[in-house]
Amino acid sequence: MADSPISILTRQRSLLQTEYAYEKEEFQRLTETTGIDSKVRRGTAWFPVSLGRSYRNSLDQLVVEVYRGQGARGMEQGARGMGQGAGGMEQGADDEAEPSLFEPGKPVCFFTEDASGLRHGTGGMLHYYKFVAQVSYAEEDRMVIALPGEEALVQLQAGQRTGVQLYFDEQTYRLMFEALDSAISAKTGRLAELRDIFHGSLPAGKFTFDAVRFPWLNTSQQAAVNEVLWAKDVAVVHGPPGTGKTTTLVEAIYETLHRENQVLVCAQSNMAVDWIAEKLVDRGVSVLRIGNPTRVTDKMLSFTYERRFESHPLYTDLWAVRRAIGELYAHRSGNTEGRHQKIARLRERAAEMEFTINQSLFDSAKVIACTLAGSASHLLTGMKFGTLFIDEAAQALEAACWIAIRKAHRVVLAGDHRQLPPTIMSPEALRGGLDRTLMQAIVENKPAAVSLLRVQYRMCDTIMQFPNHEFYGGKLESAPEVKYRGILDWDSAVEWIDSPDGEGGEQSDGLSRVNPAEAVLTLETLKRYFEKIGTERILEERIDVGIISPYKGQIRLLRRLLKKDRFWRPFRNLVTVNTVDGFQGQERDIIVISLVRSNAEGDIGFLRDLRRMNVAITRARMKLILLGDRTTLCRMPFYRRLSEYVDASW
Repeated sequence: MADSPISILTRQRSLLQTEYAYEKEEFQRLTETTGIDSKVRRGTAWFPVSLGRSYRNSLDQLVVEVYRGQGARGMEQGARGMGQGAGGMEQGADDEAEPSLFEPGKPVCFFTEDASGLRHGTGGMLHYYKFVAQVSYAEEDRMVIALPGEEALVQLQAGQRTGVQLYFDEQTYRLMFEALDSAISAKTGRLAELRDIFHGSLPAGKFTFDAVRFPWLNTSQQAAVNEVLWAKDVAVVHGPPGTGKTTTLVEAIYETLHRENQVLVCAQSNMAVDWIAEKLVDRGVSVLRIGNPTRVTDKMLSFTYERRFESHPLYTDLWAVRRAIGELYAHRSGNTEGRHQKIARLRERAAEMEFTINQSLFDSAKVIACTLAGSASHLLTGMKFGTLFIDEAAQALEAACWIAIRKAHRVVLAGDHRQLPPTIMSPEALRGGLDRTLMQAIVENKPAAVSLLRVQYRMCDTIMQFPNHEFYGGKLESAPEVKYRGILDWDSAVEWIDSPDGEGGEQSDGLSRVNPAEAVLTLETLKRYFEKIGTERILEERIDVGIISPYKGQIRLLRRLLKKDRFWRPFRNLVTVNTVDGFQGQERDIIVISLVRSNAEGDIGFLRDLRRMNVAITRARMKLILLGDRTTLCRMPFYRRLSEYVDASW
């Protein structure tokens, strides 16, 4: 007997509780035991930092500018110059540092170094301030951080050697628990219906009007857009790599707006929200971006809530009223009762103006765009939407999806459940199936609601066919313009270079797995291929390369080797080295994959997660080179089939 929808969500809640407890315990353990140098290398901390100016933003939050590196404080330009300079030197000194993991919306905490004279980076030397702040804006060496109040700013300004690190995200977990509780406890109404459609036997309804033609889309894309328009309850757009999922989703949103006044568009990450929002703006759609964008460009800023708020004609008057309130609080002498009455009247006036501005902004927007957690923003309190679109739904925890679903009458999910799943920290929660997404559940329970995009425009056919048969049932086809393209004549599009095993093979660097011999072989192999192509052609045609490894240790080693070798200097802007996760959603002309694992036991760790390998393989447009110890890897049938496919393709 199948589990009931309520029991399925109850189990999800239990697994989420396990993940919450594990992540919180890990955070506390790492905070107490990990040296600050390690945190900086991992990208989870900046130390030391310097403070720039502080001010109140358009949301009336107190924010402070923070710069990576120890520099002069106070004046904005001085802080900017010193912060960026110091940050650049520190980063340059550490070739192995991970990219910063600070993103808008993430919670952070501040700390100071003990002045006892002991080396920083040892346990017990850091003192943490007792407040939690939030990243409002982040770039390579500068952040704007929203503080809880004036007292927090005073503490920071009084500190000496100050640092900032990511904090455990209690708020997002609270929102997910609340959303699951709402879905579980719903007895009647739309939320209960959607729950029982997604996870139960309640059928998903459809409208029956004639199909709309979109001549600029291919046949499967047109079918997907029409399925979205016909769906009364739920639709899934399944977009394998290179099939134009974003193009299809934008068209579906655009066409839905001919039938509905406004829609909600969400994704798990800020970056994914920015991407779909930018494409909608290019299509001529009025977008209001709630939350802070990761891709900070002039175009992105122009449709954020904050920028639109500040650009409203009433904002100048509102700012003057807020300033008057601040001055009244600052001057406490005189008639206390009269001052309080003045403040009350001004606050009432400010609230009226804020309401007017907000109403104007939301009335003029056709798309409200935010992260799934951001859909719980107070700005959206009480709002309901005819349709919720969730992009990259296969990377979102189901609990996160329910945060936004509570605001919607019907739901459209887009993504690829054959690519990267949500990141789960707890082994127990992972074994229990917390990484099973709502998109997966609907694909299995309501297959008629799923539209597969079938034509891919990225890979040549030789690269495409293996993942096509392994992950997509052989249903994909290559567009004619990419099917036979390549870089060199008489060249195979896929290669597997067998890396040496035994002595000098796979090792641990304390944080991750590395394979020094394979790292050297990886760069030697790519160098030989570059020499075949020719430097002039590579630079003229801007042939780009992605070097991928599933292990961060190998990534750090490869980056260091690249930087030391003068051969790569002319190509520094054409070669990117990153993890599989870092390449999600990207593509390159040439992809080189260092698989690392090489041991007598045949242990391949999380290389067993084949969805990760699907992502790695499908980043390549014209050339895919794999490096790995076949003896170790081919004990698993998937890698044996991959090896045989590569050999047969020559």
